[in-house]
Amino acid sequence: MQFIKSIYSRLLMATFIAMLFIPCELSAQGDLLITPRRVVFEGNKQSQELTLANTGQDTARYNVSFVQYRMTESGAFEQIEVADSGQYFADKYLRFFPRSVTLAPNEAQVVRMQFRRMPDMQDGEYRSHVYFRAVPKETALGEETLADSTAIGIRLIPIFGITIPIIIRIGELDLSVDLKDISLDTKTDTIPNLSVTFTRSGDKSVYGDMTVNWVSGNENIEVGVVRGIAVYTPNKLRRFNMQLRQPEGVDYSKGKLVIRYQAPNDLKPEVYAEREIALQ
Repeated sequence: MQFIKSIYSRLLMATFIAMLFIPCELSAQGDLLITPRRVVFEGNKQSQELTLANTGQDTARYNVSFVQYRMTESGAFEQIEVADSGQYFADKYLRFFPRSVTLAPNEAQVVRMQFRRMPDMQDGEYRSHVYFRAVPKETALGEETLADSTAIGIRLIPIFGITIPIIIRIGELDLSVDLKDISLDTKTDTIPNLSVTFTRSGDKSVYGDMTVNWVSGNENIEVGVVRGIAVYTPNKLRRFNMQLRQPEGVDYSKGKLVIRYQAPNDLKPEVYAEREIALQ
């Protein structure tokens, strides 16, 4: 019986601490909304406020900490403890307050982030991800009962979280971006699939939106847009696939595609890279 209790305790603890990371560029998960969705300290900027809002109907609590990620060539994230070659963590140069937040329904609160420049910092880009980890509600012992008292009961409690990147840039950094290996697949599926490889060189990461327009004669129709595509240092490339729309009048066997990757600024977007491919 003691052996069964030991197994039960270990399983319960393992399921309790299981975490589901959301390290991509999303700023909302479940009932938590965070703005802004990324922070960059450069120039004279030393502080930033993050606004957390509970859009759900239940009170929720979140612990705040830092985690470290590498980005793969496919754009996925892998949690790491030691920086890769050419990668620098930002967390030891950052402070934030508070370290936990409790939000009632429709309530918002600010988390203040502060950058402290240290003498050991060399020119370059530093990145860590701030992690907002949901704290599950505790259930009082004895509140739940099993129909069969001799059975082992396991209750899975997923712990959700959101991460957003915090970037520090020191010095005069350069960046160059290009779009390569562009191909359109219209044969294997009824939905056209576009493949693009982003190549990055220089000292800093890049973040922007990609638009795809079909052009033929006097017609110019937007057939695809993806917002928030990043290539983080030290990565040199990122392979990306997207499905294109097929509006009435668009024929992917003629004309050309214009692919543009630009900064997410509606007023005056900086174009990082632009390519055209002929269709036939």
